[in-house]
Amino acid sequence: MERTPEQQAQIDMAKRLKKKEVVDKKIAAATEERGVSILLTGNGKGKSSSAFGTMARALGHGQNATVVQFIKGRKETGEQLFFGQHPQVSFHVMGHGFTWETRDPELEQKAANQAWEVAKQALADERVNFVLLDEITYMYKYGYLDADDLVEALANRPAHQNVMLTGRTAPRALLDSVDTHSKIANERHAFEGGVKAQAGIEW
Repeated sequence: MERTPEQQAQIDMAKRLKKKEVVDKKIAAATEERGVSILLTGNGKGKSSSAFGTMARALGHGQNATVVQFIKGRKETGEQLFFGQHPQVSFHVMGHGFTWETRDPELEQKAANQAWEVAKQALADERVNFVLLDEITYMYKYGYLDADDLVEALANRPAHQNVMLTGRTAPRALLDSVDTHSKIANERHAFEGGVKAQAGIEW
């Protein structure tokens, strides 16, 4: 039998109330107060952008942040130009090591070690509220860093500290240890359609 608009409205309302009840129970059960670790992976565009957007949110609340970028590009990125001068941000770009244009394993290893030392200090610093390890997962893909060292540092960091990590793929140890893991898929990219990379979008 076909429902009247009033009956359908009542059914829809009941569904919404049931959903709200489920969400309210989850909110009530989430009583732990601590920092979280968030890993963004996948082939889609927007991993670093999302992480920097989250960092902007933290800065808006007066928090201190440290950024370590593990990929050195040909140019200064927009995020480095913008956040690098921010008084609440300590911004570090991996030295003359891993880049998309050249491959020098010895130089990359040295640069990876140096960048990890900076990251390790941030992950142990009570004054740092937010740590962004941008493109760090490539260091494990190419074998320059040990994922167990990162997992240990994350586990032992200050309780209030939030950490975001990005990169296309990640080692199983890291995937299993983070609080939140989001995977960004690639449905379509302008570059594949012949659109040239541009400042403000790609860097």
